[in-house]
Amino acid sequence: MPHEPPPADPTRTRILDVAEQLVQTRGFNGFSYADISAELGITKASLHYHFATKAELGRTLVTRYTDGFGAALERIATTFADARAQLRAYVELYCSVLREERLCLCGMVAAEYATLPHPMQAALRVFFELNERWLTQLLEAGERAGTLALRTSGAEAARMLVGALEGEMLVARAYGDPARFSAAAELLLTQLEDGHDRSAPARVRGARGARREAARAKKAGTRRARVRPA
Repeated sequence: MPHEPPPADPTRTRILDVAEQLVQTRGFNGFSYADISAELGITKASLHYHFATKAELGRTLVTRYTDGFGAALERIATTFADARAQLRAYVELYCSVLREERLCLCGMVAAEYATLPHPMQAALRVFFELNERWLTQLLEAGERAGTLALRTSGAEAARMLVGALEGEMLVARAYGDPARFSAAAELLLTQLEDGHDRSAPARVRGARGARREAARAKKAGTRRARVRPA
């Protein structure tokens, strides 16, 4: 069994911090232990002491990132009571990462999924399941409260939202334009927020249409009565 240093080990934390930044900018397959060694000024032997293999380092990175994201979701839930505000705070988590010229660590790693070791793949799925589960509950609560409108199930809407945000981060990065991501995210938010507001006028238009149709039917019936033979 590889030696596992205490979680509070400052060298271990520094290794994880540097590795996280490298993954978010280069991808998991885009860096080596030599890059971390050069950045921190420590030997590769020291790196292997803390993380015997790169696969072990990668799994730990994904797990740490997931834990941090989960803590952020808890803060959002306790800070904002309204579903709309919580949803916007969720999107801001992605915006803040992109402003630092990074990508979501798990989104970046997901692009390399087929090349990842199985423990790392499993840890990655935990991240996305966490996000989809939290969003499902949020979206369904918002619909019940009348502040959000869903055109599909909460689970499907949550999957769509996570996929759209992760994908748009990649596209925005390709153009070097964080504003591109912000515009796309705003469109997604507006569709969820305004959908319920549009439903009331739609019901009014529907009611008016029904009255007009009834009036036309009544008028047509009157004309038929007039031309019916005695």
